[in-house]
Amino acid sequence: MTDSAKNIPLDHFDVIIIGAGAAGLMCAATAGYRGRRVLVIDHANKPGKKILMSGGGRCNFTNLNSTPANFLSDNPHFCISALKRYTPQHFVELVDRHGVEYVEKAPGQLFCKDSAKDILNVLQTECDWAGAEIRMRTSVSAVAETDGGYRLSTSSGILSCESLVIASGGLSIPTMGATGFGYHIAQQFGLKVLATRAGLVPFTLHPELKEQLSPLSGISCPVEASCNHQHFREPMLVTHRGLSGPSMLQISSFWQPGDEVVINLLPAQNVFDDLIGLRRDKPRSTLANYLSQYLPKRFAQAYNDLQGWSGPLQGYKNSDLEQIADTLRHWTIKPAGTEGYRTAEVTLGGIDTRQLSSKTMATLERPNLYFIGEVVDVTGHLGGHNFQWAWASGVAAGNDV
Repeated sequence: MTDSAKNIPLDHFDVIIIGAGAAGLMCAATAGYRGRRVLVIDHANKPGKKILMSGGGRCNFTNLNSTPANFLSDNPHFCISALKRYTPQHFVELVDRHGVEYVEKAPGQLFCKDSAKDILNVLQTECDWAGAEIRMRTSVSAVAETDGGYRLSTSSGILSCESLVIASGGLSIPTMGATGFGYHIAQQFGLKVLATRAGLVPFTLHPELKEQLSPLSGISCPVEASCNHQHFREPMLVTHRGLSGPSMLQISSFWQPGDEVVINLLPAQNVFDDLIGLRRDKPRSTLANYLSQYLPKRFAQAYNDLQGWSGPLQGYKNSDLEQIADTLRHWTIKPAGTEGYRTAEVTLGGIDTRQLSSKTMATLERPNLYFIGEVVDVTGHLGGHNFQWAWASGVAAGNDV
């Protein structure tokens, strides 16, 4: 059925956004407030599933210290414009207006005090106030370009729009409904998609080291992890599959198969000086005693045993202590791999941003086709940065569609 005066299908919208996640909902509210008739569609049964599970169910919704330096991209300058125009403070003002209580867990990292549902409620309320419609359980089988925009074949019928926004996310956490849909659409319209891989993801270990560390599953230690000239000083968590925790997740985004990861187990200590002083003052003290001052006792003992250190410090020469200090600063492991998209928080790579406007997120060759959020080749560090990119890219597109 059509409106005969305009010959426009009745299910016609100014803007259709595919993907009811953080970026898509932000874009919908922004466009709706501009008076645009907006529809958000998603194949999932509920909006914002990744929002709800993020931050252990508390949603680390931004980082007050977020800058373009906190993002990885093959085109690193691309993210600057959107991030400058929609800052963490803008999003904090939004959640403040809605009365959401939050806490700063680590410097700059803001989490909901109660539940990630609070952030999803903010976004859904904003969409409601802006008049944007959200239609779930709607899958898209085909997208075609028309004279005035786009025509979508969906499980709930034919839809059409002037502006189409792809906010379908990446490949991480397929159990939440992640697919490569956005990449396929980009390729359909001639856009280059850079190789994708799991980011912010735990490491798996080779059998021998995995077996040695498995009794320590659940133990967390403050470390500094390094790989490919990148360094992160944050906790490391031993799991029954390998190594996780913020430091490992962060460094995983810079790791490539076959690379070594160097772990400084005592980044805050001058180990050699400590050991010289301890040998002088308490010559019968052991290395395990020393390690237990700064590391969980079970981990300290297990690592000590792994290295075969025994006997009191009085039996160690200076050169021995130098070597021990070096080992503690440079515990080098070669991961077997990562846990992959199954548990990855983000997808690295994606749509090549050189084909998009950094101001509007629109495709340069098709100004009414937009890509936002995780589907593009912009990936943040751990700690709220990826949500900030979702908000900023969503607002950038929402102000233009």
